[in-house]
Amino acid sequence: MHNKFHSILFASVLMILSGPYFLVSAQNVSETSSQGSSQKKEILQELNAVVPGKGRVTVYEDESISRVLGRPMAPTRPVYTSADGSTQFHKMRGFKIQAFSGNDQRTSKNEAIRKQTQINNLFPEHETVVLFDSPFWRLRVGNFTTREEAEAVMQELRKAFPSFGKEMYIVVDEVKIPVN
Repeated sequence: MHNKFHSILFASVLMILSGPYFLVSAQNVSETSSQGSSQKKEILQELNAVVPGKGRVTVYEDESISRVLGRPMAPTRPVYTSADGSTQFHKMRGFKIQAFSGNDQRTSKNEAIRKQTQINNLFPEHETVVLFDSPFWRLRVGNFTTREEAEAVMQELRKAFPSFGKEMYIVVDEVKIPVN
């Protein structure tokens, strides 16, 4: 079983690394040295390391790969600043609470603004935004990275505003997350 696992692992490493940028060779290693130190090593150093009884993998990497290894893969997110310059934040996909949505041309805008004022008075720590996407006026509350955070705040909003709490639900939207 132990040897079968290593054979499968070795085959997986070969499939991953065998390509135009890597040359991989392998051989058996006799059990002569003690176990390696617990220091962290780079992945290629780890693959090239001699481990008694576990075989040996040698990876010859292309120069273009060595320039890429260790660099962050994700692009850096731009940092935005609020209009008054007091806070900096990142924009990302997250969750908001939709507290109101209406399409009555005569009353929906005023109702969204009225509910926004009520929410701002009791929950000033949560950003509120009134949006118009014809023909709908919408009121969205908060900037949450997880659905669980949004659920918890939505329960508080529903308790504070039972008259319109039943129409609240969570939506996926672009949110502003403060820079730490």
